[in-house]
Parts: sequence; structure tokens; C-alpha cells
Amino acid sequence: MRYRPFGASGGAVSSLTLSLGVDALARGEKPAHELIYSALEAGINTYSLETADPVLAEILGQALCNVERKLLNVSLKLGAGDGRRGSARDFSAEGMTAAIDRCLHVSGLGWFDLAILDEPGEHELSQSSLNALKAMRATERVRYLGVSGEGEVMDAYISTGAFDVLSTPFHVNVDWRIRSRMRAAREQDMAILAYDYFPEALNSERKAATINRPEPVKKGFFGLGAPKLQMPKDDPLATVGTFAFLYRTPHWTAEAICLAHAMTDPSVASVLVQATDQDRLAVLAAVPERDMPPGLSAQIEMARVAA
Repeated sequence: MRYRPFGASGGAVSSLTLSLGVDALARGEKPAHELIYSALEAGINTYSLETADPVLAEILGQALCNVERKLLNVSLKLGAGDGRRGSARDFSAEGMTAAIDRCLHVSGLGWFDLAILDEPGEHELSQSSLNALKAMRATERVRYLGVSGEGEVMDAYISTGAFDVLSTPFHVNVDWRIRSRMRAAREQDMAILAYDYFPEALNSERKAATINRPEPVKKGFFGLGAPKLQMPKDDPLATVGTFAFLYRTPHWTAEAICLAHAMTDPSVASVLVQATDQDRLAVLAAVPERDMPPGLSAQIEMARVAA
């Protein structure tokens, strides 16, 4: 595992963050504990609770109880409900304070290194709510405040200077708006966490080979109209300028390439990954130790520019 500075905090975080949601509990509490133990053995010291579910918080706290707390970085996502179906988003001062205090109580963690707001809307976060978060930071129940999302409102939240961390989607085909937002966050001395490194738009070879191709033009009446934009299947240049190479690189999976690429950006402190079993976690945890094949970064850039 490799480690990077966590913004201006002086702490170091693993290049991978294990993001834990209620799906981690699907096979029971014991497998969930074993998953976290495996993450620790792999060198992962950064954990993110996707919801304020008290059961999930308790399991994480139990699994981490024998590790020096200062060596860990644990975050709690707010605004995603408590993981139960139908649970509402709550960005009120009372709701967020109660969620943090409840999770701290059952987990025994002492504090959360980061409280991160999950895609707050333009008018969802009141001044009283922000004051409550600042009060929790002042009492060291929370060390840092963050905001997560990809909408344009993120630009406004970054510009306030009220947040220490930006959590953003980041992948091989991310658009210029995200890159510009990350640059603005760096200028504000914000730490950056990346998620959605392997988006649905790239999760099959067919999608990867056509993501940057123009849509075929439908023919009009009587077969008239422009011809379909389709290259011969045996044309060796048919997939040039696309992300098809993600599925044609020897000894690498498309997901592993995308994850490795996300970690090459020096502004990204850690990449959030999800795993519900030890085997998948082991595959993901092995990626930071591998060097990307020569020329792969250039192929990614060529395909991205062609978009």
C-alpha cells in the first residue's frame, strides 16, 4: 500500500479508502469484521462510512479498536440517511449532530476525522447547520469538513472556504468541469478524495469502444439519409481513439487500469473502493503496488481528448 498526505493535516492516508455501506452487512457481522481486518492487513488505514447506520458504525469501531486511533482516518457521510430504506436526507443542525453523536457513541472511535456532506443541494445547507458542523469541529468530535458530489453547486461550496475536503468522481474520461473543480479545490488547500473511478459507461468492452464515437444517423423514408457511422469489424483502426484498450491490455483488467489511473493524479489523496468480500478487496489492494504499463497514460489521454 502507498500513502499520501491528507491535505494540510499532516497525516498520511492510504491510497485506497474502504467505503462501507449497508451492503457490507449482507453476509452478516462476522464477514464484515473479517473484511475490515483484511483491509488493515493490506495496509488500508482510511475508512468511510457511507451512511450513519449505527450497526455499521459499531462493527467498524469493534474491528478497529485494537489499532492506535491516530493512525487511522475515518469519515462519516451525512445526508445519505441511515442506510434503511425510505430514510430521509437530513442536513438540519439537529439531525447531523444526532447522527454524528450516535455513531461516535456506538463505535467508540472517539472522533471522526472527516464529516462529509453527500451532494447537498443549493439551498439544503442552512447557516445554522454549517454553524453546528463548525461547533463539532471546535469540540473535536469532527476534525475536518467535506463536501461530496458532481453537480455545479459544488463550485459554490468550494468557493465558500468552509470545507477542508472535496470528494469527487474521477475517472479516465472525466470532463473538464471536474478537472477545473479539482484545480479550484487545490487552490483552496482542500484535500481531494476520488470515487466512481470505474463508471458504468466503461464497464464493458462494447461501451468502452463506442463511448467517444458519434451516434449513428438514422435513415429517413425509403432508405434515404446519411449512412451509419460504422467501421468494418476487421479494421485494426476501428477502436483507435476509444477506451477499448482497457480490455485489451495483457495482465490488466479494465477496472485495475482505471483504479491505477485515478491514483496517478498527485492531487488525489485517496480513492474510495467498495468490496463486500475479502477476495475482491485483495484484488483491489494489489493495484497500488503495480506500475502501469508504459504508454498506457498516453493512450488514456488520447482517448479522452477524442471525446
